[in-house]
Amino acid sequence: MTSHENNPFLSLIYKYLPFWPLFALLLTMSFIATWGYLHFFAIPSYEVSASLIIKDEKKGVNDSKMTESIDAFTSNNIVENEIKVLYSRALMKKVVHNLHLYAPVFEEGKFKAISAYTSSPIKIKAKDPDKLKEVSKLYFTIEEDYNTIKVGKNVYPTGKWVNTPYGKLKFTINKKRVNNKLRTSQNTTVLYFSLVEPKKVTNKLLDKINIKAENKNATVVNIKLYDQEPKRGEDILNTLIQMYNEVSVKDRNILATNTLEFVEDRIKLVERELEDLESQVVEYRSNKGAVNLSEQGKLYLENVGNNDQKISQINLQLAVLDKVEKYVISKNKTSGIVPSTLGINDPVLSQLLQKLYNSEIEYQKLKLTTAANNPLLITLTEEIENIRPSILENIRNQRATLQASRSNLISTNNQYRAVLNSIPQQERDLMEISRQQTIKNNAYSFLLQKREETVLSYAPSAGVSRIVDMAESSSIPANPKPKTFYLLATIFSLVLGVCIVTIKEQSNRKVLFRSEIEANVSAPIVAELSLTKKAKGSLFKEPTETPVLEQFRKLRITMGLYGKDNRKKIMVTSSIPGEGKSFVSSNLAYNLACSGKKVVLVDFDVRNPNTSVLFDMYKQEGIIEYLFGEKTPEAIIRNTQFMNLNVIPAGIAIGDHTDLILNGNFKTLFGYLEENYDYIVVDTPPIDLVSDAYVLSEYCDVTLLVMRHAHTPKNLVRDLSQNDVLKSLHNVAIVFNGIKPRGFVSGQFGYGYGYGHASVYRDETYRARSINASTR
Repeated sequence: MTSHENNPFLSLIYKYLPFWPLFALLLTMSFIATWGYLHFFAIPSYEVSASLIIKDEKKGVNDSKMTESIDAFTSNNIVENEIKVLYSRALMKKVVHNLHLYAPVFEEGKFKAISAYTSSPIKIKAKDPDKLKEVSKLYFTIEEDYNTIKVGKNVYPTGKWVNTPYGKLKFTINKKRVNNKLRTSQNTTVLYFSLVEPKKVTNKLLDKINIKAENKNATVVNIKLYDQEPKRGEDILNTLIQMYNEVSVKDRNILATNTLEFVEDRIKLVERELEDLESQVVEYRSNKGAVNLSEQGKLYLENVGNNDQKISQINLQLAVLDKVEKYVISKNKTSGIVPSTLGINDPVLSQLLQKLYNSEIEYQKLKLTTAANNPLLITLTEEIENIRPSILENIRNQRATLQASRSNLISTNNQYRAVLNSIPQQERDLMEISRQQTIKNNAYSFLLQKREETVLSYAPSAGVSRIVDMAESSSIPANPKPKTFYLLATIFSLVLGVCIVTIKEQSNRKVLFRSEIEANVSAPIVAELSLTKKAKGSLFKEPTETPVLEQFRKLRITMGLYGKDNRKKIMVTSSIPGEGKSFVSSNLAYNLACSGKKVVLVDFDVRNPNTSVLFDMYKQEGIIEYLFGEKTPEAIIRNTQFMNLNVIPAGIAIGDHTDLILNGNFKTLFGYLEENYDYIVVDTPPIDLVSDAYVLSEYCDVTLLVMRHAHTPKNLVRDLSQNDVLKSLHNVAIVFNGIKPRGFVSGQFGYGYGYGHASVYRDETYRARSINASTR
């Protein structure tokens, strides 16, 4: 077994190599079509990329300590959630509106339209993009002074809002124009613009954009986009990042604004109370005169002042708790600003409120980009619902604790007041006013400090992200890739060629492969004979081609004609006419004669005596005359020009003489021939047409059944086994004749054993010697 038979790849190459002109033609056509597509129809797209860092405390990215101390409202983010926000339709829709992508301008070319984002002299804005009337092409021209623009038959001024059949539009000068000349080569470039629903443009951009983290442990987010216009792609990514940062800063500023409003209200209230207390002190001192406090009064003032300050703080904390409780109870999964927890020192409550705020913000962000039944959205909803009871329980616990503390402090103050009975009423009144004044001063100082912290949070900061690389496009187009297209063209042409060859061969109703015979017939195939071209009507000539001689020598060896078995009588037949039985019988007889054996070739095809014609013995006395008893065996045997080879022609009265075969003369003839010849080769009619071969097979040792490549029908081969035809013949062996080279080249790639390359030994000296010997 050869190496290529073991290797499926080599076997496949050898199988289709004969058809290389077809593959070359298909490959050339595919390359031409690919070249035409790439040069005339394909629109190149460029890769635009940008990257930014998301502040994620869990992954080690946070603001500086200075920034944290100034901005009390900065919160950390989760990278995965921020990627979802970047993917949101709300942000992308803002990009579409900001860049006016709903009204793209194109240059109309001969084969394709080219974006005029940086070459068009004007751009189009819409007053209300969501109410635009969609239109695919609106051709326009602009005057040289850029003052007016003509759309169809209508003329509009530039730089002003105008009413059009498609909506309220404004035609403005394109500041992004970098090409003074349009890119098309025509003398007059045709420009047109389209109006598309912003929702469709948004969805298309979301499908094209790719946002993902650098890796699982990194907070660097890479954003990629493929666009036909590199500058437009850069503008889209830069605007997306800008909108993302603006939204995050806006949310933080809203929280700071609400907190500042709460602090301002408290400051105004404390200021009014301080003014009232100062008025009381002035009035009291005017009416009662100055009062010197005793040592006991000083001690009372100090203790009671501390207690009252604590009670004031408790009251402030209770007020904050009431406001927080009201906020939590009134919320229903809607985002909002968490009220300030000013004065509340419980870190658990602050964390729960921050967690509730972050969850609600994430819920609102995801709600814009995901469906209601999204698992992540459901999880956030459950998280929000679980946080609220915890906050309310914490508030109730703190309120109970604060109320208990306040009651204890009030009780202590009552005890101190009992001691005041020994202090003059005037001193006690003055100390009471002073105590209230001290409490309000402390509260006022605390609120002023918080107001300054809140104002400082408005200081500019980097937002929730930091840009690593601004958007930048590739210098050469990323798509289409010529190498990929040419590779696909190559694969397509090869696959198409294989399909054409396979379909052609599989759909052929004639026998093409040796395997098709072996699959249906149990008889052995003793020889495969290649196609030999011969002029029609020419006489038999000794074969000079070495392959033909070698094939018939191999046939003799395969049949065992050189062995000890007595196989002298060889019958050659076929299923239908034209399969080459006369060619096989004459060449086999000649080949046997060349080996020094006496051979007689009997033409028993009395209806179509082709063998007699080959040896120029047509209409000469032969088998028919012998069977009629008119001639003896010696009288019908004819000599030929070839040594050791005699021929018995069919006879003169050719026709239907099957019944004559059954008389005794036929048996006598075979007996005579066996005595005088080493081999008897009998050429008989086709078995599928007449029954002569079945009768003659009983007198022969071997029956050679000839089948011809691309001539014998496949159904006839199947019928041979199904109808038990071969059982009626004696020692059947098959000769596969007329095997043509596969494909378009005259090589040695045939339809026989396989598709491999069979080498033939060529010895010119030996061939010349054998030719000379045969003519002696």
